Amino acid sequence: MAQHSHGAQAPYAGMQNRTIKSLSDNDINELRRGGGWGLALAAELNGMPGPAHLLELKDQIPLASDQVAKTQALLDEMRKAAIPTGDRLIAAEKALEAAFATGKVDESSLRRLLADSETARSELRFIHLSQHYKTVQFLKPEQIKRYNILRGYAEDPCKNIPAGHNPEMYKRHMGCN
Repeated sequence: MAQHSHGAQAPYAGMQNRTIKSLSDNDINELRRGGGWGLALAAELNGMPGPAHLLELKDQIPLASDQVAKTQALLDEMRKAAIPTGDRLIAAEKALEAAFATGKVDESSLRRLLADSETARSELRFIHLSQHYKTVQFLKPEQIKRYNILRGYAEDPCKNIPAGHNPEMYKRHMGCN
């Protein structure tokens, strides 16, 4: 007989109250604004800057005015494609949620619902990753190096806290003393 600890926390406690169980409010907001949602880490952490963060750091890198214009164009292009694709992902997850909430799910419908969701997610990931590899085409190696330092990916991350990060939380996360 299994023992239950009434005081133990379940890892998903509270998530049952979400409208779409698989997406938090923050996830939905990030998708609706065309944000990266962590989908481009393969590029970001391998020295290919993303346009949004590149623009945030444009004065510290520094970027020339033509580079700023190219980066802004990439960001605009990315958001134009990412927002409707993010909406498709949200809709697909909502449909998946509804199928389970109503109990109207079988193997065939589940495969279709998952395919819809994964197609949207894959397309969204492509949209974000593709803009990263495009940035290196007009950046100088020293600008990419500076970007990586400013983002905390190069040299001592404890000395280079990326803009927009809470210094205390960042240092704790990176294991800084």
